[in-house]
Parts: sequence; C-alpha cells; structure tokens
Amino acid sequence: MKKEEHYYKFSFLRLILGMLFKILYRPKIINNDIIPKEGPIIVAGNHIHLFDQNLAILSTKRMLHYMAKIEYFDNPKTAWFFKMAGCIPVNRSIKDEKAKTAAIDILNNGYALGVFPEGTRNKTGDFLLPFKFGVVSMAQKTNATIVPFAITGEYKIFKRNNLNIRFGNPFKVGKSMDLKKANEKLFKEISNLKMKGLEEIKNEKH
Repeated sequence: MKKEEHYYKFSFLRLILGMLFKILYRPKIINNDIIPKEGPIIVAGNHIHLFDQNLAILSTKRMLHYMAKIEYFDNPKTAWFFKMAGCIPVNRSIKDEKAKTAAIDILNNGYALGVFPEGTRNKTGDFLLPFKFGVVSMAQKTNATIVPFAITGEYKIFKRNNLNIRFGNPFKVGKSMDLKKANEKLFKEISNLKMKGLEEIKNEKH
C-alpha cells in the first residue's frame, strides 16, 4: 500500500520527539502489538491531557492522523508541523463537514485515524465523558477496525508516575449494527481498560 504524502517526514519527527517524550515522561505502552499493521483503523481512547495523542502515536509505526484546529494551519509558524504530522484541519466554530470527509477519505484509503470519542479533554470528576458517535459512524461507513485504548496515570517530568496507555481487542461495527449499541460497546471497552490501568497503579503503590 502506498504511504501517505508526509509519512517519512512524520516518522522522522516521531523518532526525534518520541525519544524526548519517553525520556521526560517514561510512559508504559501495553498490548500495542494488537494494533493492525494494515487496513483502515480508528485508534480511539479517553482524553485527559494535551499530550494524549503523543502516547497513541508512539504506540504504532503507522501514521496516525488526528484533527487539529484550523488556526494552526493558518499560521505559517505552525502550519508546517501540523501538515507534516498528518493532521486534519477542522473549524471548530461550525459543523465542519470538510474535516469529516477528509477523515473518511483517510480510512477509505486504508490508513489510520486517531480520535477521542469524548470530543474534548475530561476536566471533570467523571470517569469518562459521554461518547460522541463519530468513531462508530465512520467505522461503519468505511469498514474500519476500531482499536480501543485507555490512558491512566499522570504527566509528570522525570518521575515514575505510572503513566501508561493500554490497548484492547480491536473490533468492527457491522453494517447492520445499531450505532447506539456500537457506541456503548466502545464505551465499555475503554472503561474496562481504564479500570485495569487504575488497578495496576493502585497495586504498584502497595
């Protein structure tokens, strides 16, 4: 399969920045060998920090395409970075159908997409925010495989803080599957993964 336009630049960027990220935050990546190496996939998980996408990107050799606000692409100082990173520009002030189409095109071409189904960072005390239907809807339309993950721990520099990302069993959303049930399944999968991560942190403290 043909690589994306910026794949090799992205890989170089991931190598350099990834080394720095690992030195600073010392994350643990669990079960990432379960991520399909080919075909359309949506890597979906909880969102607790600005750097969450970095953990997902470091977990696979595939180029993960994330959405980023269009202002980054309008600024020459940042546009080059987000283009090289394979990000999709999205106008958050409107229902951006262009961005949605771009995401679906990525999947139809057999590539990988990264999405946070909560839609925003969880700054509340809730275990997880309600999931939007974008992930399961796109998966059903493109026959993409959903790869759930959960991030637990804290982002603290140079400290053993139990920061980890844990991946669960990939699954597909069948053409006849009800999207509400599919979304509930995704929510349950990520919830279970997060619970495992929290239990692991608790056990390591004792």
